[in-house]
Amino acid sequence: MRNLLYLPFVAAGLFLSVACKDSKENKLPSSAKNEALSLEKVIEDHVETVKTNKEPNSFIPKGFVLFEKVKGDLNNDGLEDCILIIKGTEKSEIIQDEYRGKLDRNRRGIIVLLKTKNGDYQLVTENDKCFSSENEEGGAYYAPELMVYVEKGNLFVHYAHGRYGYWKYTFRLKGSDFQLIGYDASDDNGPVVNNETSINFLTGKKQDKVNTDPNAESGEEVFEETWSKIQAQKPIMLSEIKDFDNLDF
Repeated sequence: MRNLLYLPFVAAGLFLSVACKDSKENKLPSSAKNEALSLEKVIEDHVETVKTNKEPNSFIPKGFVLFEKVKGDLNNDGLEDCILIIKGTEKSEIIQDEYRGKLDRNRRGIIVLLKTKNGDYQLVTENDKCFSSENEEGGAYYAPELMVYVEKGNLFVHYAHGRYGYWKYTFRLKGSDFQLIGYDASDDNGPVVNNETSINFLTGKKQDKVNTDPNAESGEEVFEETWSKIQAQKPIMLSEIKDFDNLDF
């Protein structure tokens, strides 16, 4: 779910202009009065939907628990914002595996909070079940490990897969949500990189690097680099991603 973060100045200005004096209000036709009242109601409803609290854990919805807490400056205001990784608690998602024993397969989600100057945290965006459980099957290898962190004002969702490489998604604050602006992946064979992919969704450009030396040691790969344009698409927002496992570029 998403909550609007900023009150549009235009709307606020309109409200003030129609409500500043009773004498002016009385001169308005009934249709204009109705529009002014409707606008006032929209503003009031908006203010009520903005959630703030000094305690980050208060934003965790019923039926979820805290899995991990990450901090960092997401809007370059010098304040330390907070990211909560949450996890479901449905008993039906706790299974008994033949080899691994009891496993909690409840999905995980993310809540992003911005810190305000008065010390409160303000809810920006929330997606309760976009990440799979940490106890998924990994086949002959372990399942990819999820890491969420902040760097240079950007939010990163990083999947590390040991000797097989990694893939990560880069998000940037956009209005009352976070927009996917980048994707990077590395397909490895142990310490040797087979190929790398990097996509910039803001420029629409994709870079592919393929190792052309099958006998190369780590750090000695010979890459053939190609660039291409990606097809224009609707911006991908963090709150709208149903399952990161289904994102494929």
